[in-house]
Amino acid sequence: MLEFDAVDYQYSCSLAPSIRQLSLRIPEGARCGLIGENGCGKTTLFLLANGLLRPQHGRIRWRGEPIAYQRQALAQLRQRVGLVFQNPEHQLVATSVAEDLSYGLVNLGMDDNEILWRVKQAIVHFDLEALVDRPVHGLSLGEKKQLSLADVMMLEPELLLLDEPTAYLSPGHCRELLLQLQRIHAAGTAIVVASHDLDFLDGWAEWLFVMDRGELVLEGPPAEVFAQRQHLEALNLGIPPRLALLKRWRELAQRHLKLPPVELEALERLLREPEQSDCNQQPAQTPGLGD
Repeated sequence: MLEFDAVDYQYSCSLAPSIRQLSLRIPEGARCGLIGENGCGKTTLFLLANGLLRPQHGRIRWRGEPIAYQRQALAQLRQRVGLVFQNPEHQLVATSVAEDLSYGLVNLGMDDNEILWRVKQAIVHFDLEALVDRPVHGLSLGEKKQLSLADVMMLEPELLLLDEPTAYLSPGHCRELLLQLQRIHAAGTAIVVASHDLDFLDGWAEWLFVMDRGELVLEGPPAEVFAQRQHLEALNLGIPPRLALLKRWRELAQRHLKLPPVELEALERLLREPEQSDCNQQPAQTPGLGD
């Protein structure tokens, strides 16, 4: 669907490339996560994929054809590859929710009846009924992110890119986002999410890309990627807290050691302990713990 072939990109103000010799493939119908430290190149990758940046070396292909950088070709690409920015303020352009929903479609010269139909569909699908007459500046961050996603999906992209969609969201808005992504993917749209929320990606993604200093250093199903804990820790990433906790529980169960703590502070100390520290513990009877 979308392929990067040995792509390099360096910002003029930077001393080092943001993307270097990057090769990866996003297949049809994918549900992918993109992880890495801040500054590793995740956002730059998205800007390249959407045609907002142009590779200095290498090539990007959309459905087997090299991306063309003429104005009309880029407009078509951005309809097919939708990008939702981390900061919704960079995406919302109108004063009211209703105006913002129709803005992109009007710019495309779409028929008025088609615009009206799509706006109505978006209001229902993205649960915007209570917001439609409100000014954009009065929305909460979660509501603005919700509107940004609706704006992009109005164009019916084949590939959706989301940059840190769960950042600063409440648990309720995160749950709503997950439901929206499930619905969008079920309708046939491929999705790539760049995020530091490893728990979210572990439960949602079917494939992970791991980046470090502009390079793709690891990829695979989440279970395989997160099994490489030492590699990820060397990249300052670690593994989802849920998996770290499960790993320690299993270690304790296998050694028939002390009962797991029930207080948060004790649990945090346990998770920080070196694995060999358990060797000094006295065995305790823990019926059922190893079952």
